[in-house]
Amino acid sequence: MPCILNDIHSRLNPTRVDRVETPRCERELVDALARAQERGKRVCVMGRRHAMGGQQFASDAMAVDTTGLTGPSVLDVERGRLTIGAGACWPEVVAATRAMDDVTSERWAIAQKQTGADDLTLGGALAANIHGRGLNMPPIIADVESFRIVTPGLQILDCSRTQHADLFRLAIGGYGLFGIMTRVTLRLMRRRRLRRLVDVIDIDDALAAVYRRAQQGCLYGDFQYAIDPVDDSFLRRGVMACYQEVDASTAVTGEQVGLDRERWLGLLELAHTDKARAFDTYAQHYLRTHGQVYWSDTMQLSTYIPSYAEWLARRRTTSAPDESLMITELSVPPERLLAFLANARRALRRRGVEDIYGTIRSIRADRESFLPWAGRDLACVIFNLRTPHSPRGLSRSRAAARDLIDAAIAEGGTFYLTYHRWATREQLLAAHPRLPAMLAEKDTRDPRGLIGSTWLDHTRRVLNGSRSAAA
Repeated sequence: MPCILNDIHSRLNPTRVDRVETPRCERELVDALARAQERGKRVCVMGRRHAMGGQQFASDAMAVDTTGLTGPSVLDVERGRLTIGAGACWPEVVAATRAMDDVTSERWAIAQKQTGADDLTLGGALAANIHGRGLNMPPIIADVESFRIVTPGLQILDCSRTQHADLFRLAIGGYGLFGIMTRVTLRLMRRRRLRRLVDVIDIDDALAAVYRRAQQGCLYGDFQYAIDPVDDSFLRRGVMACYQEVDASTAVTGEQVGLDRERWLGLLELAHTDKARAFDTYAQHYLRTHGQVYWSDTMQLSTYIPSYAEWLARRRTTSAPDESLMITELSVPPERLLAFLANARRALRRRGVEDIYGTIRSIRADRESFLPWAGRDLACVIFNLRTPHSPRGLSRSRAAARDLIDAAIAEGGTFYLTYHRWATREQLLAAHPRLPAMLAEKDTRDPRGLIGSTWLDHTRRVLNGSRSAAA
């Protein structure tokens, strides 16, 4: 029956859908798509509904909830491959890699996942071609051996680099528009013990420090920057945490210093009320964790606040407008990072938009996907912009996001496509010149437009010149 759906994070995408179907197997999925086709309904594809740009919803469409597509998992201990349902979330994926620990000496682990959130589906990760904290890792396409997909033509296809390779390249990073993945085979890596190394440094030193840490055997790392716009440290000073491989005989730290849910909520409060203290508190916490030893897979799981609304509910006043954190991610060549950050600093100060949390990561080039967002080695900068759900609040965040996109493009960089729908036509084409070609492939492979999304509809309008922005 019809219902209203919304995303978990921004809460800016309320969408009335015709119905929600939750298939448990490929046959049920094909039947659901056939019913939508017979009724003249479009289909939209959603997992845990974390995406903020509207790519999981479409008005009056049949919404296919993929979380039922978990299925049995198969671990190939010899080759280090895990086959699991595309609807599985990351804790289930990690648990599946641990299933054989007691019967084999070979221990495998995921290479990467999104940071800051665990309750995300594997199929959604592929559709977005996500990345994690790997210092020398391309996006997740590099970790995918193959997948099964139900196409808009209701075919069930096995896709890999040698079988339906063109669809393999389109669907990973295709935002769910080329079919619905049902099973994924991941390439795993050896499970390793990693020691956390923590430094509080200036961004001027961070690039050299990253290269130095990589040479010292660090596999993962990121830089959490200071967020107080009135301080000289804003987007300049930060906490760099890297994870160095250690000998297999090294014990994993038992009683680890960590940030539980209440401490995270406390830091979130400080990020709104006392940004300088928030950074100092965060830095002191991380310095206390220096030297702790973790497993390479469970280290990537994290305490997670499902919705910004949880924090808002604690401090709600009757006059306070709804608000959320809108993520925008910009990527620039590493040698242009300092210039980009200088312009970003000026833009955020000029617009008066609060950046509640941010991080800088390294990503290696993706040479495989049809629409690569990382066509070369990049430094990725993530901003969480505090966005009141008022005309003025939305307008300010939209303007700030556009300024940040312009700053990235000016340095030969790009932006992540689907965190919001605020980019102009000129920005879309400058940062993603292959986007029109991808949409042409979509038309060829789905001529009836069975699978669609709010993001797709909006992007077509913008590229056609009829609309330049949406909240």
